[in-house]
Amino acid sequence: MRATAEREEARAARLMAAPALAGLALFLALPFALAVGLSFTDLRLGAPRPPTFVGLAQYAGALADPRFQRALVNNLVFAAVVVPVQTACALGLALLLHGRLRGRALYRAAFFLPVVFPMALVAVLWTLLYAPGPEGPVNRALSLLTLGRWSPRDFLHDPAWALPAIMAVSVWQGVGFQMVILLAGLQGIPRRLHEAAALDGAGPLRRFLHVTLPGLRNPLAFTALVTTVLAFRLFDQVRIMTRGGPAGATTTAVHEIFETAYVRGQLARASAMTVIFFLAVLGITLAQRRLAAHRRWEA
Repeated sequence: MRATAEREEARAARLMAAPALAGLALFLALPFALAVGLSFTDLRLGAPRPPTFVGLAQYAGALADPRFQRALVNNLVFAAVVVPVQTACALGLALLLHGRLRGRALYRAAFFLPVVFPMALVAVLWTLLYAPGPEGPVNRALSLLTLGRWSPRDFLHDPAWALPAIMAVSVWQGVGFQMVILLAGLQGIPRRLHEAAALDGAGPLRRFLHVTLPGLRNPLAFTALVTTVLAFRLFDQVRIMTRGGPAGATTTAVHEIFETAYVRGQLARASAMTVIFFLAVLGITLAQRRLAAHRRWEA
């Protein structure tokens, strides 16, 4: 009887998972398989002759392309800065809004609101805020904060400032998502653990290090993993705010793949870039998961 019930539950689970699995196969697995197939050809948009098999030539060309190399480096720098900064800001906000703060529901909604906005809208808004000259809102605010010592800059057309400017936009837009996840994690830590630590003489810092952080290990690992994947997917901000400029300072892998496929018409080369980028991101996420699992085992 029990075995029959388990078989029925397994069948129901497969039926409920079937639409999601079909969607994954149709919109992820099938396009990726097509990209893998095209990467072994010399297909170009508008080419009069049919594509021919070229083996690994497209992969060799993609790896030797300085624009793609620059895009991968930009992606790594972006992720290396945005993931820890955004996680730290989200943790600080979660700790602040988890405490007894008047109007904390309003503050939670305010910090989460940018997550709801479309990234295209956010990018257009921040393009206006980054307006060059002393009348630009960001330049004016920084001038006020530094008592007039700040020299106005053209953030989005300066190679030294363009990528940091996009980083700031991404942190501002995404910090609310991490904050909500960490708030849920904080609410799941039993209050008795903090009370026991306080009775043992632990101060706020020690309670944070030995009670709060261990209790947030899984939420922190999850948010870091998701933010890393989103950081490597960076495209909308770059396309709208800088179009990969100035001088390639903000181009990313997804943007370079788009340019290669639809501007230069090299579909096979773009497919090879897609496969390389997918394998690189997959390797990084697997390494993150393994590191997080290792730390849980040590704890």
